Order: sequence, then structure tokens, then C-alpha cells
Amino acid sequence: MKIRVLPPGVEVDAAPGQPLQDALFPLGVEFPCGGRGRCKGCRVQVIEGTLPPHPMDLALFTPGEIAEGWRLACRARVESALVLQVRQWDTLILSDNTPLAFEPREGLGVAIDLGTTTVVAQLLDLATGQVRAVRTGLNAQAKWGADVMSRLEHALGGGGEELKESVNRQLAGMTAALVKSAGAPWEAVRKVVVVGNTVMQHLMWGFPLKQLALAPHVPHTVAPLAAPSSALGWDLPANVAVHFLPNLGGFVGSDILAGILATRMLESERLVAAADLGTNGEIVAGSREGIIVSSTAAGPAFEGGRIELGMRAGKGAIARVGVSDHRMDARVIGGGDPRGVCGSGLVDAVAAALDLELLAPSGRLADGDRLMVAPPVYITQRDIRELQLAKAAIAAGLRMLLEELGKSLEDVTRFYLAGAFGNTLGVESAEKIGLFKFGSERTVPVGNAALRGAKIALLSPNGGVPPDLQRHVRFLNLGSRPRFQELFADEMWLGAEA
Repeated sequence: MKIRVLPPGVEVDAAPGQPLQDALFPLGVEFPCGGRGRCKGCRVQVIEGTLPPHPMDLALFTPGEIAEGWRLACRARVESALVLQVRQWDTLILSDNTPLAFEPREGLGVAIDLGTTTVVAQLLDLATGQVRAVRTGLNAQAKWGADVMSRLEHALGGGGEELKESVNRQLAGMTAALVKSAGAPWEAVRKVVVVGNTVMQHLMWGFPLKQLALAPHVPHTVAPLAAPSSALGWDLPANVAVHFLPNLGGFVGSDILAGILATRMLESERLVAAADLGTNGEIVAGSREGIIVSSTAAGPAFEGGRIELGMRAGKGAIARVGVSDHRMDARVIGGGDPRGVCGSGLVDAVAAALDLELLAPSGRLADGDRLMVAPPVYITQRDIRELQLAKAAIAAGLRMLLEELGKSLEDVTRFYLAGAFGNTLGVESAEKIGLFKFGSERTVPVGNAALRGAKIALLSPNGGVPPDLQRHVRFLNLGSRPRFQELFADEMWLGAEA
């Protein structure tokens, strides 16, 4: 039976009668009280399907909450196909459960995707490749700013040590929780592999930041890093080796290298491309003949930032918008009245407005300076401009990389869309506004490719990274190319024919 989980919109299979807890745990859903039905931390809302209330549901939820579909995931058993809203995921956190090829060896390892917003960690059995435990959470550094530039500013102002201590304390705690939850002996843990963007790496290792914060944004190192966990301040029973995969260039970190490993781009005979869309949009193009990577400042619109009623993909967010009976038809995460619009909903709404001729391809609203999506949520003329800037940065960057390779958009055989936003984005809407132009048949959402790449590196005896990586992968600084500004201006046009 199919179970669709919102957010992030992923599907898992479950057998009739299977405990729902067993199906949700590999996705990163946490059960804070150990599945004893005491804390309501694992509560889910049934959006579609049938999940009869357990006696403990009736004891812990009000009649109104029961009627709204709230249930304890730890008490439920699967009886039908389901669409569920996970309450603890107010912020979208993508895990990964993709089977991987590997060479068996003894022991356990930990793979960590250190994101700016979220952190995902998995404990793997190195003999079987199986995920033994999962932990997810918001990046503890968020209290010093939601984006990397805010944290750079705080660090350069004297707060670097507290940022370093915060992230290392969190990663050590997650590692300890993984080992404890699996009931594993500490001596079995062989290695920890971490991937993340360049700022996360610099903050974790305490590297100088000034050269990264200022153009041309040169990272402290592009070499792989390794240290005993004690050297990073991890207070663990065993002094585990911690590895951080290498950066690829300014603002293109090891999370993108992990995505290259996950999609096997270095082995591809044909031209492929990839993008991880966020405040800092990372883009990649190439094949086994050579790969070019870059980053472009897309701004936070894809994550609901700088949007008047913008929010992350959580309960109450408009996540999808279509056209029905010549009007906008919005879908709200978790049901009920909308509270705001997330990035995927914004892209859908702009695409729908183009369809309904409420918006010109120039980005100008046909009537007034705001457009109602689903009362009381609207988007403004300024919101549309923010989306245009983000869209133009990504689209122009992709064209620039392909021109550098002597190729065009038509030559790309597959386009990989990574990350949380890419996992929820409506491909047709993205095509309609001209964000990318590869067609749904060539566009492949790959979820948390960074975590998958970290696991590949963990499971590989040689670390998974080619020793001559810098010969195969080249960084392109878009800001140094006047041609990029020409393409950026061209791509401000909304539509597939920019």
C-alpha cells in the first residue's frame, strides 16, 4: 500500500497491517518517547485514506482533533493507502533510503548532510549497507541567521567560535543518539562522513572566513578533511574519525560533490546537468569527459523568503496551485485555511497567472499590485520580481555552463533536480515560467542527493572521491563573465521562450 508523506511528498510502500512507525522511521520521522504513545511528538494528520483511531488517540486528542484526522503514528497500523501530514516537519527535511552498491566490511558508519537549514544523519551497517537509524533536525546555528550570509556576518563580527561549537555539539549529539537508538557498541563505529556547503564547512572546522565572504569568494581549502572527533570538540565515548568531503570552489561545497557522486555524473557518457535550488543555487553540467560547476545568488524566494506571505513548506503553506474553471485552485499542506505560500506554491501561482493572463511575461500584473491565490493569501508585484530574479539567476547560470562546454539546452540528456525545493517543485510550472527548459521527460528529481553521496563515500573503502577530482571538475566564476549578465537580463522574461 502506498503512503505519501507531506512534506516532502515522498512515497513509501507498506504491507497491510504493518505498524505505521516502521514505514515512517526510515524517512526520518522521530518517535521522541520511544513509540510509547505518551508525547504526541509523532502525530500525523490523515489527509487521504483511512486510519481508525487507537484507544490512546482517543485519550490524548480532543474530539475535534480526532475529527480533523490527527493520530499517533506509533500506535497506528496500515489499513489503506494514505496521504499523511507529519506535524514535526514544519520545515521540510529530506532523508534518503536509496539502495547503494558497496563493498562489505565490518563495523558501522555515520553519514551526515549538514545543510544551512536542516541536518540529516544516518547510521549505516557497513557489512550490509542497511540504514540502522536516522536523526533529523533544524541546524542549531539558525538562531544566528537563516542564511549563510547572516552567519558569515555574525562569525566575522566575533561569533565564529560559538557557531563552530554549536554545530559540532549538534553533530556529536546526533551521532550519539544514532548509536544509542541502534543499541550498537561504540567500538563498532568506524567513520563519520559529513557533506555541506562551503560556509557550513568553514564554520564547522573554524577556518578563516574573510576570503570566502569577499569576492571572488575563495574557500580556505578544496582538499578533503579528516580529524579525530575529539579535535572538533565531539564528546563521544569513542574518538571516531570525522571526514568532510572536499569543496569544489567558491560557494560550491561538498554537498554538490556528493550530488555528483549520487547521480554518477563522472561516469556518464552523455551530457547531463543538475541543480540544487536554494538561496545559493548550485548548478552542474558535464559528463565523464569533464564537469563544470558554479553557484549563483538566487535569493531566498525558492524557500519562501522575501515573499510578503512566504513561508517554508509546512502545515498551512500553499504548496501547489493549478487552474480549474478559469480560476486558481490551491492545495494547502495539511488541509484547512492557508497561512502563506512556500516556494513551490509561488512558482505554481505565477505559472497559473500566466495561463489566466493575469500576468504579462514581463512580470507585470494586469490589474493592481497584488494577486489573490487563495484567501487570505496573495502574492504581490514585488514577490513576482523576487521570483524573476531567482529564476533568471538559475536559468542564465545553466546556459552559461553549457556555453562553456560548447553545448546547448537541447544537448542535455538528463537534468537532475536535487534538494528539498526540487523535490516539491511542479516541473510543468517551472517549465512554464522558464526556470529550466528540459521537459518533464528529461527532468529527474533526486531528493537528498547530498546525503546519498555522503553514504556512497562512507560505504566506499577508498572514500568514494576520485584522487584526481580537480582534473575532472572545474569551477566557473559566473560573476567574472560579462556574458552572464547578458543572459541574466534575457532570462528575466517569464516564459519558456525567454
